Amino acid sequence: MTTGKISIAQHYHERTKYDPKTIATKSQGLDWSRQPTPFKEYRLGISFDLKPYLTEKSETITNFAEDIWWRRLSRLLFCSYGLTAKMLTMTGEPVYLRAAPSAGGLYPAEVYLISRGTPLLPAGLYNYQPKTHSLIQFWSNQVWTKLQAACFWHPALNNTQLAIVTTAIFYRSAWRYQDRAYRRIYLDTGHLLGNIELAGALTDYRPHLIGGFNDRAVNELLYIDSEPEGTTTVIPLADLLDPQQNLPLAATALPSRIDTNYPQIPDGELIRYFHEATEISAEPEKREVINQPSLEDKYNFPFCLKVSTVTEPIDWGENQELLENTMLRRRSTRAYNGANLTLNELKALLDFTYQPQNYINQDFDITPDYFDLSLIQTFIAVSGVDGLEEGCYYYAPKAQELRQIRFKNFRRDLYYLCLQQELGRDAAAVVFHTADLKTAVAKYGDRVYRYLHIDAGHLGQKLNLAAIRLNLGVSGIGGFFDDQVNEVLGIPTDEAVLYITTLGRPR
Repeated sequence: MTTGKISIAQHYHERTKYDPKTIATKSQGLDWSRQPTPFKEYRLGISFDLKPYLTEKSETITNFAEDIWWRRLSRLLFCSYGLTAKMLTMTGEPVYLRAAPSAGGLYPAEVYLISRGTPLLPAGLYNYQPKTHSLIQFWSNQVWTKLQAACFWHPALNNTQLAIVTTAIFYRSAWRYQDRAYRRIYLDTGHLLGNIELAGALTDYRPHLIGGFNDRAVNELLYIDSEPEGTTTVIPLADLLDPQQNLPLAATALPSRIDTNYPQIPDGELIRYFHEATEISAEPEKREVINQPSLEDKYNFPFCLKVSTVTEPIDWGENQELLENTMLRRRSTRAYNGANLTLNELKALLDFTYQPQNYINQDFDITPDYFDLSLIQTFIAVSGVDGLEEGCYYYAPKAQELRQIRFKNFRRDLYYLCLQQELGRDAAAVVFHTADLKTAVAKYGDRVYRYLHIDAGHLGQKLNLAAIRLNLGVSGIGGFFDDQVNEVLGIPTDEAVLYITTLGRPR
């Protein structure tokens, strides 16, 4: 064993950076004979078909209360992770797209539902089958007490009757992205959580996000093999139609240990080692948190240009159809035409993503649940926004303002940084989510790497949906030259780049 000077999270991040000098060595040809399927199948189990509850109500319904319950659950799962399009490839094989975006269309996430036992859904374990929009019950016994124990008796599980558990099948993403796949897996999980949050708002469920749990206990509860698959989040679903379940949100981001004593890890084994190193086996003792300066003091130079982003909230209409249709028609933009956005459009995108309090007066509550947004910084490279000077801006969410930190047109640099993808060059604005990884690890241990990428993916999904609602183009990018982003934008090297979201007008 060798002692590392940095934690395993920092080691993993440094090890999986893309660099112009070495990226060719990290690129491997895809073995199409080993391409993983994005669907999990069960040979045995009881199937609950949810498709009938997506159609208009039938006049033959005799029990409206039961019908409404099933419709809510069916709609929640479909808007979160259901299939929204089918395309044929050159070989004639179909490719399915889902409500939540996924890097490379690989969909590493699996969605399970645990029932405590309701009059309509017996106690047990269920896997959501997107291909058939159904639930398959693969275990019929009561497991709720085990779930509570594995989540260290989280209060959100006291009165709730249902819980979603998300997992990741690592190879689905690693097949294409090798060791860097772990980043994309948790960004994809964040996309999914963004959908679950909004789908819950449409169906009167409030998801409570739990990231601190006994990993192996939850894996064993779900009867999953922890070698290819691992639990990523536990999400109790509070039914807002039941007053006893209406608890305030409080995402649980428990700390893990900090591993600085790790061996030389071969390529291809880094994801498995890192995931196991960030597991929690027992409820950790509370760690003293060092107070950090307010984010509003960051990049608050006396003479820097400051632009208020206060604006009218996006109108989602008097009913829920606009939000639901937006979620279901979301697509990643393939190309931009290079035209400018307006400043009001950029303000609206930021408002929906970062100012949920502005939407409480609409017909649904979109209060989000994040692990710790104080750790995430937002920078925006502006190449073409009417009424806003070109350059790099820091976004201060509490002050609701953009603060210019660099004066330059970045189109050529962005094309290079985004691995020569035209999306970076032709976008009107590019949003960067970053975090001071050393500070984050000190606060939550190495497990914080999961929390940071989930939160960044969650923010990215909010940007996605706001852009689609405004008929703009949007696409997330998880592959970029890490260190060069810091150099070009003029942000500290301590800021680890987590995610990039490009915004513009679609070609």
